Amino acid sequence: MPPVEPNQEHFASRPFMRYLAATRPPFLLAALVAAMIGVATAAYSAVAINVWTAALTLLGAVLVHAGINVFNDYYDALNGTDAINTERLYPFTGGSRFIQNGVLSLHETRNFALVLFALSILIGVVLMFWAGGMLLWVGLAGLLIGWAYSAPPLALNSRGLGELSVALGFGLLMPLGADMVQRQAFDPLPLIAGLPYALLTANLLYINQFPDRKADALAGKRHWVVRLEPDVARWGYLILAAAAYLMLVVAIFTGLLPAWASLGLLPLPLSIVAALDVLKFASTPEHLTRPIRLTILAALAYGALLSLGLVIAAHGNA
Repeated sequence: MPPVEPNQEHFASRPFMRYLAATRPPFLLAALVAAMIGVATAAYSAVAINVWTAALTLLGAVLVHAGINVFNDYYDALNGTDAINTERLYPFTGGSRFIQNGVLSLHETRNFALVLFALSILIGVVLMFWAGGMLLWVGLAGLLIGWAYSAPPLALNSRGLGELSVALGFGLLMPLGADMVQRQAFDPLPLIAGLPYALLTANLLYINQFPDRKADALAGKRHWVVRLEPDVARWGYLILAAAAYLMLVVAIFTGLLPAWASLGLLPLPLSIVAALDVLKFASTPEHLTRPIRLTILAALAYGALLSLGLVIAAHGNA
């Protein structure tokens, strides 16, 4: 039985749960894992981890991601994408459906997104006093990319820059910021460790665009899955996945990451099965539920296992 979309009756007496569910909580794990990678790279570098600032960093990352999700719903409601999306695979594509099903109004959605961003900014300011002024630029870049992903006039995803935005935000800026909070300085290690995660999370956006392709095209969203025919666009998934694992292998063999980082290769079979499904079903996106799930699992497992490997290597070096 497919998941039931949100409705007014379900949340009528539970306002807190209504707003919490509007953030799409299961998907916030992507931000949590991204920040974990940064904490783990700092630990691998023999930095003494401050538990409180690490926890605050994880919370800030989750709030930013929640705000991005809610802003995405707001702007996709304004441009009409979600309203005309009849081929969505809920809850993975087509938005949260909170606006379309009357659970939240447009104004409530916008205001909630602003509150989430404001809370993340507050956390960022607190962490900046701990980590230094460089964190300000990382945070501002992340907020700008997160807002501009959906919002006009930039609307980065509509211009074919969505995958780049996701890769920069989740795979690079979040690990870099989390590492910087602990290290209190810049280091390229979180960028090296986060780059494969950047590609794997970008692939999640990429595969989600196949079921949304027709609605996005009608709404004027010109991402690459719209610009290319499905038989051509399907190869993009394979390229991104292969590049992610290849970069991890290169980083390990060149000594940029420790051997224990090879734990991040364990999700490779998930990505292989997902890639085969995309190659087979790109033109019939109603069959893409399984590869979307596998794509989510592969990205999260990579980040979690890589973080574990870095922490194990750190204890081995101690």
